[in-house]
Amino acid sequence: MILEAAVLYIKQGQSDQFESDFIKASQYIRLIPGYIKHTLQKCIEQDYKYLLLVEWEKLEDHTIGFRQSEVYNNWKELLHHYYEPFPIVEHFQTVH
Repeated sequence: MILEAAVLYIKQGQSDQFESDFIKASQYIRLIPGYIKHTLQKCIEQDYKYLLLVEWEKLEDHTIGFRQSEVYNNWKELLHHYYEPFPIVEHFQTVH
């Protein structure tokens, strides 16, 4: 299992709309083979900051399967305009 992690900073005043669009966008990521689950966490101290965690079976399920799919374009259209700055996405695997 691979864990994708991204800290998302949302433009000021757009958190509510981002959360609404994230629910819509979630339908797309679920369609990808190798997708396991995802969560979106909202920061308590900074209400414009979120943590996106996505579990994938393999790294390529995200980097190729999702990122090169048609549904990724739908995800991007719904969400990418909210980010300031654009997030750094990293991948992790369990060590212990």
